[in-house]
Amino acid sequence: MQHLVDTTDFSEAQIERIFNDARAFKKEMPPKLLSDKLLITLFFESSTRTRSSFEVAAKRLGASVVHLDPSKSSTKKGESLEDTFSNLCAMEPDGVIIRHEYNNTPRKLADKELIPVINAGAGQYAHPTQALLDYFTILEHFDGDIKGKTIAIVGDIVSSRVASSGIRLFTRMGLNVVLVAPKPFMPEKGLPKYEHIHEVIDSVDIVMSLRAQLERHKAPIFEDYEEYAKEYCITKERFGDREILLLHPGPVMRNIDISNEMLSDPRCKVLEQVKNGVFVRMAILKELLLK
Repeated sequence: MQHLVDTTDFSEAQIERIFNDARAFKKEMPPKLLSDKLLITLFFESSTRTRSSFEVAAKRLGASVVHLDPSKSSTKKGESLEDTFSNLCAMEPDGVIIRHEYNNTPRKLADKELIPVINAGAGQYAHPTQALLDYFTILEHFDGDIKGKTIAIVGDIVSSRVASSGIRLFTRMGLNVVLVAPKPFMPEKGLPKYEHIHEVIDSVDIVMSLRAQLERHKAPIFEDYEEYAKEYCITKERFGDREILLLHPGPVMRNIDISNEMLSDPRCKVLEQVKNGVFVRMAILKELLLK
């Protein structure tokens, strides 16, 4: 039994196979490969893209999906998450897709070895399917040639599970990663660190902007989002005419993370990331469930 708690759960050969499948699915929808499978989604935190993307991916492959609303589940009556999970597994689904506020929850459930567990985002540590779809989008943009390419991750890096998972995957696959953030937003990572975008803009090939999560910080770092945007919003002025790929995992705060003008710029691939997310998640479901 295999799980996807972080990208390290997949070998490089598996990642290559997943991406080959995703490319094939993008060209032509496959038959209903998972028509006999049933998935349960269990989202303890809000989600638009990830939850809908998983559901679309599963249904494109013919699987059935049951969504359990944790706010109406027995966890609200005092039942432990582990017991809720065990009871769900007793119904014999083929997999559970979970999002949770705590870093270690998906791993704890996976370690029970009851059914495959897919992490749809946990705490500040891991969002493996987002990292994989982001890397797929990068590979697609550069026709598979990422040798010597550098990605700058910009914004509230310390709060971002997307950044955390992405850093592990990107460095593993050979991308150069640099971090751009104010000091309170900067994690303790052994990577090049900068406080200002202008310090790196001439030496990067990709910029991944992140949502500014000011609500996650106890001490005020900026008076408001407008003050943050003056330094870290990705604008046409900052990008100039440089051929830089622009990514963002969503949700984008317009004119705070990325300006309106840049969101409609052809260098911005935010919607392409969303599209690719369906195909990559289809391929992941196939890899984990079709044995």
